[in-house]
Amino acid sequence: MSHQQIRFLFLNIGHFLDHLFVLIFATAAALTLISEWNLTYGELIPYATPGFIAFGLCAIPAGWLADKWSREGMIVVFFIGIGMASIFVGFAESPIQMAIYLTLLGAMAAIYHPVGLALVVQDRHNTGVPLAINGIFGNMGVATAALITGLLIDIAGWRYAFIVPGFLSIGIGFGFFLFIRYHHEKNRPATPESTQSDGPPPFAQNILLKAFAIVLVTTAIGGIVFQSTTFALPKVFEERLGELAISATAVGGYAFLVFTIAAFAQLIVGWLVDHYPVRRVFASVAIVQAVFLLAMTQLSGIAALLIAIAFMLAVFGQIPINDVLVGRLAKSEWRARAYALRYIVTFSVMASTVPLIGWVHVRWGFEVLFPILSVAAALIFIAVLFLPKAVTTVPISRSKEKLQDKESQHFAH
Repeated sequence: MSHQQIRFLFLNIGHFLDHLFVLIFATAAALTLISEWNLTYGELIPYATPGFIAFGLCAIPAGWLADKWSREGMIVVFFIGIGMASIFVGFAESPIQMAIYLTLLGAMAAIYHPVGLALVVQDRHNTGVPLAINGIFGNMGVATAALITGLLIDIAGWRYAFIVPGFLSIGIGFGFFLFIRYHHEKNRPATPESTQSDGPPPFAQNILLKAFAIVLVTTAIGGIVFQSTTFALPKVFEERLGELAISATAVGGYAFLVFTIAAFAQLIVGWLVDHYPVRRVFASVAIVQAVFLLAMTQLSGIAALLIAIAFMLAVFGQIPINDVLVGRLAKSEWRARAYALRYIVTFSVMASTVPLIGWVHVRWGFEVLFPILSVAAALIFIAVLFLPKAVTTVPISRSKEKLQDKESQHFAH
């Protein structure tokens, strides 16, 4: 395997672990902590809130530090830092300690998206498929979090559900450190050193600002749709599938099936944005979301399951599109910060969406939630129509990026 392929594998594992770690607590709280600490589920969940806030807010400093110091170095910090934080959570003796350690875990988890995605697109001309593959790993972390956590709880207890993945992540972090150190010592001397930027993107400033504003708008609205569908789907299945879902295990199994199938939509969309105008692909994905979300309004039984697969394919399929656009718009030296801004919008919106889901469901039920989400998808479609044509159709011609030679060599030595 080449250096780029091995590094890509590490980055994909990192995305998987990032989403796995932030969801361990949700399963542990539901299965064991409420009885061990004599708290209700509603009383315990707020202790995780600071961690989710840190997950969003810390993306900006993480991206800035990666651009100024070393992206690869920050991924080492991510692996080791999130692993240590998870181990600390495993030794928590009270909800307050749990909240403190979960906040540290959220801060470490914030490193991955701005830094990891900047590395995924670095050295690449076509970025759609690599971003899609990386996205699949992240979504599989979401899909398998409950399964892995539940298994470790059954085998050894809730503490080991945090401790075992923590040690695994630390081990991977040291492996990545040795990998980049070996590469810089053995391979870098044969490569002519370059300290030059890859130059500004070949677009006028007004086009860049307009395009990036549309990316942020579609990111925000897309975050509402993504969080609402992924968070609410198990409850939707409980209410709508009838005899198909007569137990919690069945509900969870159907949700896992839908999420797993939908994750691979990113591969299709990733290939499409590498070969066709992004605006056309983006608009098509948005309109598919709008149609099938609206169709879900009154459905039940097997029809609801099939339509859920359809709209989740479109919801997950949108994920790599905004990342491709950010990679095309941003200069190399501030790309991690650009991804940080994109993801702080995503996670901020997602955090505020959960109470909205509960409020809509209590007052009107999912019969109203799905039309609202359909309208949101239609707004994405409208916003995409205003993307500057040059950004989505003209190939981005850049000199091949170097991996921030000075910073990386300084870190390796």
